[in-house]
Amino acid sequence: SPGAIMEHFTLNFTITNLMFTTDLQTPNSRKFRSAEKVMKHYIDSLLQKSSIGPHFTGCKVTGFRSGRRRDDTKVDAVCSYKDNASLAKFDRGKLYQELSSMTNNVTKLGHYSLDRSSLYVDG
Repeated sequence: SPGAIMEHFTLNFTITNLMFTTDLQTPNSRKFRSAEKVMKHYIDSLLQKSSIGPHFTGCKVTGFRSGRRRDDTKVDAVCSYKDNASLAKFDRGKLYQELSSMTNNVTKLGHYSLDRSSLYVDG
């Protein structure tokens, strides 16, 4: 749309039932690509249902990191949306609340379990 500017925000969370392995750190590995595809599907479908949904353009999983426990994997993503002067300003607190609600109080993302204290949205 005319006058729209592409804006970005980061999304981070920890999955507690995906064991971190070093091949998850390698962007061209089969395991990275497979996990990236699944995470992108879950994240994109959540954000499309959120208040930024009509303006949401997609997310890119930027990495997987080792969590505190053996079965924990931290997920990092950068997401984009079209911002326009006529739209309400991006509200990361509101988006956090929506994502929290849609993930059963930050406990479930599809068939994955989440660390309740791990969700982070940064605009």
